[in-house]
Amino acid sequence: MKYRAEINIMPLKALLDPQGKAITASMKNLNLPEITNVRLGKHITLEVEAADTAAARQKVETACKKLLANPIMEYYEFEIFDL
Repeated sequence: MKYRAEINIMPLKALLDPQGKAITASMKNLNLPEITNVRLGKHITLEVEAADTAAARQKVETACKKLLANPIMEYYEFEIFDL
């Protein structure tokens, strides 16, 4: 079966996010000072073939741990959908 994974990768909350800080500072220039604490991450969508949802989840977990996310600086979460 084929599945679609929606993966969100974000900087760890304890780490400084310089891009998010820059965007937050720019909000004041756009007259949007009520928007604060911007954090910038990545959103990845992929398709995976697997026998079942559990196998698809395991393959996506492996991809995140070994390639897509840097566990020293980022955390990730994902959802699996049937195609």
